[in-house]
Amino acid sequence: MNRICGIFAAVLILLGTARFKIQSVSAEQPQVSARAAVLISADTGEIVWAHDPEKKLPMASTTKIMTALLCIESGGLDEQFVVDSKAIKVEGSSMGLREGDIVTKYALCCGMLLPSGNDAANAAAVRIAGSIDKFAELMNDRARKMGLSKTFFVTPSGLEGEGHGSSAYDMAILAREALRNDIFRDICSKSSIKLEFGDPPYPRWLKNTNKLLGMYEGTYGVKTGFTDEAGRCLVSACERNGRSLICVTLNDRNDWNDHMALYDLGFSSVKTVSPELPEVLDIPLAGGEKDSIPSVPSETKCQITSLADKDEFMIETVSSPFVYAPVKKGEQTGSLRVSFRGRAVCEIPLIAAEDAEIVRKAPEKKRSLSDKFLSVLRRIIP
Repeated sequence: MNRICGIFAAVLILLGTARFKIQSVSAEQPQVSARAAVLISADTGEIVWAHDPEKKLPMASTTKIMTALLCIESGGLDEQFVVDSKAIKVEGSSMGLREGDIVTKYALCCGMLLPSGNDAANAAAVRIAGSIDKFAELMNDRARKMGLSKTFFVTPSGLEGEGHGSSAYDMAILAREALRNDIFRDICSKSSIKLEFGDPPYPRWLKNTNKLLGMYEGTYGVKTGFTDEAGRCLVSACERNGRSLICVTLNDRNDWNDHMALYDLGFSSVKTVSPELPEVLDIPLAGGEKDSIPSVPSETKCQITSLADKDEFMIETVSSPFVYAPVKKGEQTGSLRVSFRGRAVCEIPLIAAEDAEIVRKAPEKKRSLSDKFLSVLRRIIP
């Protein structure tokens, strides 16, 4: 079977996939035991290596990547509330919630991302959307907006429902999006965390099921998963020497070792690309002495993990039609967006290089009563 997987992976590397061409990176290809696997640049989404990346499969608790992201984005993370008693009555892995427990959304995010609590995922879904079904609609709406064409959610936990599934590539792109959220990234990178919840809340520790965090240098996420139907699933992310990669394996009995082998391949293949940024840009100005204000990027470099060359990246200015005076030196006037094949890679603020004061019009001279009278006469008498 491994030999067949290796041959198929080589074919994929030559033919590419529907959404991203897979680059040939090494004569010696890793032999993975996963039914589907992909390694991508965390910056661009480029596929570095893949085996059946578009195949839809059950993905177990890696589902909670979407659940946690939507929970974080819903806001009010520190607000305390009592968990829904029906939502937490669910089988499988748990963060230990009981009826009457007082929690926060932040605690639920930690509970679903670290010990993979199905109770945490359900409690968050009901709190946000009112029901599991309505929350699944939010999940699928977000998946469509992200272009996850092989993904369909039925439950927030990953316990199988009819049609619930995704592809390795879709899960990698989902992880890429989630990791751009600083709160999500901070939580999933922790090996353990101390929280307070309960009735009344009291301190306790939650431990992360992702052993790769301590097995492979630079790993900073993301999520494990397992059910009898899905097998072992793993979404991980790793950063080394300024380069960042995301790896996904679905139904993989040897996932820890497969991820480490794929990272070894990936880090020996990708490079750090720095597209050339403009030094100064003129942003349209209204209400000032000049028609524009010179602005400079707040950072001199945008370092990107990629297989492509720097001339393949597009740089565009993003700003309002006008910046209105007054503007102080150092204030943001817009941003530079760097994109790769239509996908935003990074956005760098543009800041004013100098002050721009308001141009005040001279007050009109007040006319005397006699001047006004003479003006009226001139209009009447030709």
